[in-house]
Amino acid sequence: MEYFIIAGEASGDLHGSRLMEALKRHDAEARFTFLGGDKMALVAGHEPLIHYRDMAYMGFVDVIKHLRPILGFMRTAKRALASNPPAVLILIDYPSFNLKMARYAHDKLHLPVHYFISPKVWAWKQWRVKSIKRWVDRMYSILPFEVEFYRQHDYDVDYVGNPTVNEVKEALAAMGTREDFATTHGLDSRPILVLVPGSRKKEIRDNLPVMLSVAAHHPEVQAVIAGAPSIDESLYRQVMGEYRVPVLRDVTFSLVHHAAAALVTSGTATLETALLGTPQVAMFRMNGSKWVYRFYSRLIKGKYVTLPNLILDADAIPELLLHHCNEENVDSWLTRLLDTEGDARAAMLRSYASLRTALGTNDCAATTASHIIHSIKAGGDEK
Repeated sequence: MEYFIIAGEASGDLHGSRLMEALKRHDAEARFTFLGGDKMALVAGHEPLIHYRDMAYMGFVDVIKHLRPILGFMRTAKRALASNPPAVLILIDYPSFNLKMARYAHDKLHLPVHYFISPKVWAWKQWRVKSIKRWVDRMYSILPFEVEFYRQHDYDVDYVGNPTVNEVKEALAAMGTREDFATTHGLDSRPILVLVPGSRKKEIRDNLPVMLSVAAHHPEVQAVIAGAPSIDESLYRQVMGEYRVPVLRDVTFSLVHHAAAALVTSGTATLETALLGTPQVAMFRMNGSKWVYRFYSRLIKGKYVTLPNLILDADAIPELLLHHCNEENVDSWLTRLLDTEGDARAAMLRSYASLRTALGTNDCAATTASHIIHSIKAGGDEK
């Protein structure tokens, strides 16, 4: 069968490649047309129709500045979809682009549309639920609380498991000892404090200075930065200024797992850190002003921002956002978490155990592939 898959980011390329592998296990003759990256290309055996790096525009201003090429990418995708209609269109997150493609495929071409990894409509832009209900035949969720969220909007979705669970499980199985890790990377015997400032330049500029200032209060630990693959070393050195902290790349899971505690910019990394079993403080600085905080508090729905707290609907980890993300508050939490006999650390580790239970053990790519194949064989829409 022919599958058309659209992933517009690096994470989508990873999830897309694993879904493609799973589809091939069900369908040995599977053929793929896709927008994605190198990982998907390796599975497909050919280059993407459009590489995600050419589509990676962030924020309203950036999108407006690059509107012409974005519209060009959409025309290219629509032409390819119409000229060789697939058995199913599979969309991976990336909602601004993908929901437009869902509308075209559903209304103009009458193709089944399946969505793998729901957009975060529960956090903001809830009006997108109407578009999803209208144009998406099947939604596959990787966050268990999304099932109830969509049910409240009279739309049934499938929770297929979370990809981070298996990613962490595989990484832990292949991981060496803390001593070997320290020797390999030139670290001393002190406990490690890992700084995870994010994968985007602005995140790093906004959050790393606070992390470094807090780390300086704790000479009993050694601070190490988890470097993002796409970020040049010079940016870390520029932000560090007078601080001298090692930057380790391509070993983030090992670094986090072997650390005594972590300072983490809010995002998927908070879930990874929890599953790796490392106590953490979640941070998001961006702009420290109170009025910006009040603005986003009204914009964002729900009590929590970080994934561990959202999944458990509880204060599993501290969320220090915007003007709350300051040296004093972060240090206060870190001090408690570095106390190996303390209540705060023990409570967080208990929450992590509950988190693993809530996420389950499904291989989300395999489960999603099975649903897609079954739906196609059954004749399409089974909502």
